[in-house]
Order: sequence, then structure tokens, then C-alpha cells
Amino acid sequence: MYKYAFFLVLGRSVLRVIFEMLLKAIWNVKSEKHRGFLRLLSRHLSVSSRTVIDKATTDGEVRVFIVSGEVSGDTIASRLMASLKKLSPLPIRFSGVGGSLMAKQGLTSLFPIEDISVMGIWELLPHINKLRAKLKDTIEAALVFKPHVVVTVDNKGFSFRLLKKLRVRYNQLNLDGPVHFHYVAPSFWAWKGGEARLKGLTEFVDHVLCILPFEEGVCRANGLGATFVGHPIVEDVMELKDRNTSPCKWKIEGKSEDFKEKNAIPAGATVVSLLPGSRLQEVTRMLTIFRNTMDLLKESFPELVTVIHVASNRHVESYIDGVVSKWPVPAILVPGGSHHLKYDALSASKVSLCTSGTVAVEMQLAQVPCVVAYRAHFLTEWFIRYKAKICYVSLPNILMDSAIIPEALFHSCTHTKLATLLTDLINNDHLQEEQIAAAEKVIRLLLPPEETMNNMGQQNLRLSFPIQSPSMLAAFLILYHEKP
Repeated sequence: MYKYAFFLVLGRSVLRVIFEMLLKAIWNVKSEKHRGFLRLLSRHLSVSSRTVIDKATTDGEVRVFIVSGEVSGDTIASRLMASLKKLSPLPIRFSGVGGSLMAKQGLTSLFPIEDISVMGIWELLPHINKLRAKLKDTIEAALVFKPHVVVTVDNKGFSFRLLKKLRVRYNQLNLDGPVHFHYVAPSFWAWKGGEARLKGLTEFVDHVLCILPFEEGVCRANGLGATFVGHPIVEDVMELKDRNTSPCKWKIEGKSEDFKEKNAIPAGATVVSLLPGSRLQEVTRMLTIFRNTMDLLKESFPELVTVIHVASNRHVESYIDGVVSKWPVPAILVPGGSHHLKYDALSASKVSLCTSGTVAVEMQLAQVPCVVAYRAHFLTEWFIRYKAKICYVSLPNILMDSAIIPEALFHSCTHTKLATLLTDLINNDHLQEEQIAAAEKVIRLLLPPEETMNNMGQQNLRLSFPIQSPSMLAAFLILYHEKP
């Protein structure tokens, strides 16, 4: 099937080249009347050759410059890369910035992903010079690579600066630059005046791949091309479906007994999973609070065992290795990068304590009741309180517009408050059941839209398999997107 697709695209590209040579041969006519006609003809002839695949065919490969600056983005980007390789009728070559999972898909990162993994406002200031240098290096690398498409994944601060400066450089060089995709829409819906800022993105972002159902319509209403492709979290279920024995379609059943046995967890122990974040700044802040919380909690639960999920970030790994030696209760470290191990650990847990919000969806997939916590520098917290127009940070609460999951934010995020919330959650079956009952509703809102997937399949009969996952839908849009 792929070889026929290749020759079909190749034939169109050859025709385009012939027409372009013909146009160039007669472009020197002096009559303005003829010139106007030729411009119009050229524009119409190029309509069928505006996709990334069409443009790449003459080079015999698709060059994708892809950048992610966060651990969560590394997961999303790696799945996208795998889907691009699966869907493309041409070989794909990658360049850019990413982490260990993207490396497994063929990316040699320009520099470690941790170099640009910074969040917050005040927290950003000490890293500005380094970030500027990394941005410059990334721009130069992209220009040398000559990509057919540039894809940035999340990390909007670095991503948007990169796309904007790249667009300027290509314009200065009078070159037809690559298509610009951004995967994961900025959380404009969370901020006062956020929607108005979308219009400015149209200057350097060609299309946004949205992961929340309400984002596509708002982006399009503000002139920004966008498609809701589904939330990447649902791919956890798709990847682990071969071992999922749960009668609930959208629950991931981990091997809890195997995990307990391998880690010598006593039968009567209360196991609490801790997810302190993926960036060093947030982990150093949150893990201190989590440690003090466990110190209080052990008074009510003598056989308390904590499972600390460690992000695939070398700075985070090093920090947690140093901290855990002084941990007040037995602690088991679960390294990042393995979905199997993560869900085995979650399945063995009674409850969990998480930093920030999206990870709460993982807890719902595992049906582990959780508490969400968040602290930042006081200036960052002041800015959030002043600019935010939503009162929740966890995605299930945002989607359901209800406090399904307890949240302790900013000054309320203390070890005493967290210990109280966790104690209530462990002892109250009704609170646990409320979270579990809401899980399927939340997950269904995050699934890739069937209508969009069916339309894509009908538009491109060259595909020999259906588009079923968010990353597959995103990859299809990237490869066959028509640049205006």
C-alpha cells in the first residue's frame, strides 16, 4: 500500500516541478497582464502540493524538527514520532530537542531536555541567559536541518519563542519556511485575557493540536487553525490493553500483588504513592512538604509505606536519591519511563498525593483516589491568583467543574492540611467512590473524536489501517496538512 502512495505523491511532485520549470521559463515576459495570469496559474497549480508529504517527496524523506522541553512532553512527542514513522510513505528523519523516550524513536537531542525544563515566573529568572543561548542554538540547528515541518510540544515559553524567531528568519531569507505545529494548546482558558492572545499566535503557528475538547472551537474562533486530537493520557490504556483484565474499559489494572511481593511490602501496610512533579524546582519544593506530611501521617497509620514516582530527569533523580535516605517511613522509588511499572505501583496504592493537575487523570485511569497539591515561589503564586479565572488546577475538576479531587493550593498547601485530607480519603469509602465514579466520565471527554478520525480516513484512502489514537491523528494532520 505504501509504495503505491509513494508513487502517487511522486507523480504529483514531478508534475509540479515540470510546471514550475515552465513558469520560470516564461516568467520574464514584460507584459504585466501575462504576469498576473501566471501568478494566478502558479497558485492554482500548487494547491495539490502543499502538504508536508508533497513537499518532502522531491527530497525522498520527511525532515521533522521536533522540540520538547519537559518530561511529559517527551512522552507525548515520542508517541507522535512513532506514529509519524508508521503513517509516512517516506522515510522520516528527526532533529531537535527531547528526552530519553524521544531518543528511542531516533532523535539525537541537541542538548539535555533538562536545560530548558523550567516553569514559573520568578523561577525562570536565574535561567534566562542559558535559555537564550539554548534558543539561539536550536534556531541555528533548525535552519541547518532544513525541516519540512517543525513540531513543538508543550513548554509554550520556549516553543513559541522558537517558532516566532524561526518564522522571522525564514522571512528575512525570503524562503518558504516549514509548516509550524504546536502540540498541546496553551491554557488560554485558565487566564484572564488568555483568549485574546490566541490571535497573536497566528503569525507563527500554522496549526495547534488540542488535547481538551473545548479548545478547538475557541482557537478557530480566534483565527488559529486547530484540531482536537484527544488527550495523550488515553494512550496509556491502549498501550497496556494486553494486560488489562478490568471489566471497566477505561481502567488500567496493574499487577499490585507482584509489586508488593517484589518490594517486600507487608500485607497490612497502607501504601501511598507520591508524585512530586517532573521539574527540579517543583520537586525540591513539593517533596519537602510531602516528607513532612508522611511524618504526620505515620502517627495514624503505623505501617505506612510510600512509593515515590521519579520523573525521567537526571537532576530530579539525583535529588530524590539524596533526599530519600532521610525519609521518615519506608520508601520505594519507581523510575520514570515504564508505564507498566507505574501502574503496578499505583494499583498497589491505597491513595496518592500529586503535584499539579494533569497527573490526576492517571490516578483516575488506575482508579486510585488522590489529593492534589501545589506550591510555587510567592511571586508566581501572586501572579496566578491575580490572573487565573479558574478555581481548580486538576484536570478532572476542571472538566467536571466540581471539586471531585481535593486540592491544597498555595498557602493552603501545608503538611498539616495534606495529612488531614489524606487521612479523610483513606478512611472514607464514600470519598474514594466519588472519584472513581467520575473517572469514566472524565476519560470519555478526552477520547479522540470518532467523527474526526473517520473523516481523516475517508480523505486518505492510502492508509491500510484506522486512525485510533491521539498520536496517530496528530501524525496524520502533520503529514497531510495543507499549508495556506
